[in-house]
Amino acid sequence: EEDLNRHVGERVYEGQRGQPYRVLRTVKNRFGSTDEIGVFQMNERGMVGVTNPSRALLSERPLDVSGSVVAAAFEGTRPLLVEIQALVTQAAGGTPRRTVQGVDGNRVALMSAILDKKAGLPLVSCDLFVNLTGGIRICEPALDLAIVAAMLSSFRDRPLDPDLVLFGEVGLAGEVRSVSHVAARLREAEELGFQRCIVPQSTLGGALSTRLQVIGVSHISAVFPHLFAVDRKSV
Repeated sequence: EEDLNRHVGERVYEGQRGQPYRVLRTVKNRFGSTDEIGVFQMNERGMVGVTNPSRALLSERPLDVSGSVVAAAFEGTRPLLVEIQALVTQAAGGTPRRTVQGVDGNRVALMSAILDKKAGLPLVSCDLFVNLTGGIRICEPALDLAIVAAMLSSFRDRPLDPDLVLFGEVGLAGEVRSVSHVAARLREAEELGFQRCIVPQSTLGGALSTRLQVIGVSHISAVFPHLFAVDRKSV
């Protein structure tokens, strides 16, 4: 469970017990924005600021394994690349289990229902585990597309392209909807060496200054052919 374990004035540290990272959020600020955050790591010297949170959070990301994907999130006033992991297994019997850490459990339930209805994946009868690694928590809808990709990857037991980043909100009809801070998310992915990014088609109206291969999609069915590393064939 999330541990709000330390209050400092009008700020609060968020993080899970046993995990190295903490997010310092401003919950009240009489003189400025409450959108500011800081990322810290607990070590033998105490709580130390992390200068490159995205790189730190992805430092232990496994490659060539199914169910792992990188999402471009936006927390406070900064872009943040995070790893989302999903594990989909056949339920042994009774009510399938749903275990979620670090992301919005309601949105995970929505994404599994959308994949079941719109993509024919029988996730309703499966146990489903979803985790945002590093012990932090992010609940923005822009993680939807990455959650969908992670669940599909685990269900098919096929690794995703390790050079791929995703972001975008998914609606109940399976449509991929636009999100804010597109340029900042792309810039963060480019700086960390990723090569491709799947984004909502509706965000491509203006010019994007990036060396990334940017792939716009308007529905989750259009995402599938671009996900996998070897042949990138449709599932």
